[in-house]
Amino acid sequence: MEAKIANFFESVGNFFTGGDQIPWCDRDIIAGCEREVAEASSEEFRSECLMRLSWALVHSRQPEDVQRGIAMLEASLTGTTNPLQLRERLYLLAVGYYRSGDYSKSRQLVDRCLEIAPDWRQARALKKTIEDKITRDGVIGLGIAATAVGLAAGIIAALARKK
Repeated sequence: MEAKIANFFESVGNFFTGGDQIPWCDRDIIAGCEREVAEASSEEFRSECLMRLSWALVHSRQPEDVQRGIAMLEASLTGTTNPLQLRERLYLLAVGYYRSGDYSKSRQLVDRCLEIAPDWRQARALKKTIEDKITRDGVIGLGIAATAVGLAAGIIAALARKK
């Protein structure tokens, strides 16, 4: 019984805090990736290092890092012909846009990933996370709107009684 109660409170907490399963990355990892890029000896290794840096940036808690990761990934899309690399970059872009709060753009990108690889569980999980966030934000927005309408009606009723 205690486990069920704990699960209930955890799910309610996740509902209001927006808890998701997407990992976070800290500044130390980003700094390490930046060092790797600077010290890369070959173009192929540099490309791998840039992908790791992009991953770290879009998973950062710092909005400026996320925006930098998005810019790097968008710039790298133009020369990508390999479907696997395209899928990875689109997925990371979707994570970046999710982290920056642009859920519709994130959902579009994740849909493009799923066109390339329909059974990719990671992309499916991100799509569900995005849709849950959109739903949660809509429910909270409706709650705020209903509260505002109720408050306005209460004020109008109180003013009407005074007259």
